[in-house]
Amino acid sequence: MNINLEEKFASQYHKKADAVYFTPGRVNLIGEHIDYNGGLVMPCAITLGTWLAIAPNNDNKFRFKSLNFEMETTVESNILNEKDGNHWANYPIGVINEMIKDGKEITGLDFLFYGNIPIGSGLSSSASIEIATAYALNSYFNLGYDRLELVKIAKRVENDFIGLNSGIMDQFAVAFGEKNKAIVLDCETLKYKMVDVDLGNYVLAIINTNKPRELADSKYNERVAECRTALKLLNEEITLHYLCELNAEKFALHSHLISDETILNRATHVVKENDRVHQAARALNSGSLEEFGRLMYASHQSLRSLYEVSGKELDAVVDFCTDYEHVIGARMTGAGFGGCAIALLEKGFEEDFARHLTDYYVAKIGYPAAIYISEIGGGPTSL
Repeated sequence: MNINLEEKFASQYHKKADAVYFTPGRVNLIGEHIDYNGGLVMPCAITLGTWLAIAPNNDNKFRFKSLNFEMETTVESNILNEKDGNHWANYPIGVINEMIKDGKEITGLDFLFYGNIPIGSGLSSSASIEIATAYALNSYFNLGYDRLELVKIAKRVENDFIGLNSGIMDQFAVAFGEKNKAIVLDCETLKYKMVDVDLGNYVLAIINTNKPRELADSKYNERVAECRTALKLLNEEITLHYLCELNAEKFALHSHLISDETILNRATHVVKENDRVHQAARALNSGSLEEFGRLMYASHQSLRSLYEVSGKELDAVVDFCTDYEHVIGARMTGAGFGGCAIALLEKGFEEDFARHLTDYYVAKIGYPAAIYISEIGGGPTSL
């Protein structure tokens, strides 16, 4: 963090912060668009994230300020159940509301947030704010929640208070992240295992395309419907609850049931991407970063040509990475149609990579991408 949050807190509130916390953002390393098909995802926490400073007040109000947004708000403790338009503070307000509904006693606090996660990029800035708030309150007031309970609170905030029908991966990855480890997670059962990720002489480059993701929601719903169609057709011959119950070999035995090429492409991506998650875990466990990189490229190609959720901006980034000798793997991450790509970049070439990618991307797209360098970080912590 390149700012002194405690100093900023003192200047904003004219008193000292009582506690400071950090919560990461996340990327999904591999396993895209398969969580709603019963598949596994492989997210990790990153070293970009959200810092939060808090101090108690005597008037039992909750004041929310951020160094990232000009909007600030004060909320009386008895009206926490009301959402304030599209205000960013709805995320922490929702968390406090859930905990008070749960019977927890939370008294007035002053909050100051700062984050270096690019907003709207698909790196889970909202989940980071939610978990930062939940973790801070749990720690400060000794509320007794475990990490999974904090994740479920944050998901309820997202679904019920904010009104977004999102899954649980973002909050889970942010809360359960461990340094130099990825999480292989079943979003349905919440069963998970940690996988060691030794990046060795490589870092994680995160490339924000800077393209707004207007299409993502409508296309997401379209893909969900297409997968349901594939599942229904396959169930004429076998019994499945999810497409990801099949591996590629078993899918090949029954794929003749799907005559529509588009539906077949969608199902093929889902089945093979789930297989790639298993292969990626084996590659990382055996220390084969090059094999993991190959699987990243294969994942992007499938999302590009079979699932059709990338777009020219994300493809431009991955095309550049394919020809750049100091990158061994790259792919889009997140819902697609904009947002971010990730790449495994050899250390020492960060500036060269950023310069050449920027030139290439501007020539192709017409405006620059934003490039961030990260390692695989840990979960929430008190500072």
